[in-house]
Amino acid sequence: MSRLEKYAKLMIAEGVNLQKGQPLFLTGYVEDYEFVRLVTEQAYAAGAREVYVRWIDEVGGRLRYLHGAEDLFESFPEFQRLMFEHYDGQGACCLHIASSNPEAMKGVSPERLQKWNITQSKALKPYYDRMMAGKFAWCVVAMPSRAWAKKVFPDLDEAEGMEKLLDAILKCSRADGENPAAEWRAHTETLERRAKLLSEMQLKSLRLTNSLGTDLTLGLPENHVWLGGSEKTTDGRPFSANIPTEEIFTAPHRLGTNGRVVASMPLVYQGDLIEDFELTFKDGKVVEYRAGKNEVLLKNLLETDEGSRYLGEIALVPYDSPISKLGILFYETLFDENASCHLALGEAYSTTVEGGAEMSDEQKKAAGLNVSYSHSDFMFGTPDMEIVGVKPGGAELQVFKDGNFVI
Repeated sequence: MSRLEKYAKLMIAEGVNLQKGQPLFLTGYVEDYEFVRLVTEQAYAAGAREVYVRWIDEVGGRLRYLHGAEDLFESFPEFQRLMFEHYDGQGACCLHIASSNPEAMKGVSPERLQKWNITQSKALKPYYDRMMAGKFAWCVVAMPSRAWAKKVFPDLDEAEGMEKLLDAILKCSRADGENPAAEWRAHTETLERRAKLLSEMQLKSLRLTNSLGTDLTLGLPENHVWLGGSEKTTDGRPFSANIPTEEIFTAPHRLGTNGRVVASMPLVYQGDLIEDFELTFKDGKVVEYRAGKNEVLLKNLLETDEGSRYLGEIALVPYDSPISKLGILFYETLFDENASCHLALGEAYSTTVEGGAEMSDEQKKAAGLNVSYSHSDFMFGTPDMEIVGVKPGGAELQVFKDGNFVI
């Protein structure tokens, strides 16, 4: 079996954990058509009832933003909404193969991007709410594209860059060995043990500090749950939402964040890069912000809706993670977030509090979870990151020292 066949099989078996007779809703990029077909073949070999491929064409999408009529971005096509609703109703699992150009939308009107982002997010909110509540299995993976490889390895020719990026993706995903599935399960079990330990502690808050200028206090909700490694659907089926993953995560209390955080890596947002940015929080809300590059995109992100100025996730990743040790800036959140501690503005995963998967939006807010149309991860981890937790009785516990776990 080739290494790409093993990688495709890992996605199906350990990523979405496809069951015999189950449909697969697969999103792939047109540049990766051969690999998408390979994944499709693996899905049918595992017993898929149907594999529906939703193709993404970044070049075509860019032309639409540049030349399409203005009202295109104000309404979401009903047939597309019904497509998501149909496959959700059929019990499909969802696999997304990320293969984007980090700067695909550079020069496109930020107003058009923002308008479409809000329109699409509102139309598909029921689907994404179910996804974040674990109502069905889903997974995000990656394959290299020519533009992405050129961004990561600008000094290499196209073929060398593509091969080097593929090598890095497979290594990070633990898909470069003889038995990727076994290696993946062993890795996720380690993350699950660490998440269980922190969940049992029920810390009241975390304080995060480093030499970049981050000094942030995060309150944590009562009955919060740390997650990491494989997750489970509400009917008990394990799946891995991200391949690769090195994080354990939970939700901060939506009103409990105070202080300043400085990003340690660029953020890819709406097809461009937000760089050199920082945020200041008061009672959970971003009250000040700045960016050295593309501040207008940061403004758009924060103005998506009421909840986009509040945090929905805190994820802990050791600085000495295998992805960090590669020393590669991927310009792709799926990888960069697994090389660094990160936060997410916007929607919280409802599974990060006990019983959250069955809560309404108002109940989530009452439990301390943030509600938003958006969910955008950004990285702030550094080699000198210090994280101190406060226990229920007030005693302090060192969680991170010099960028790594000490518990």
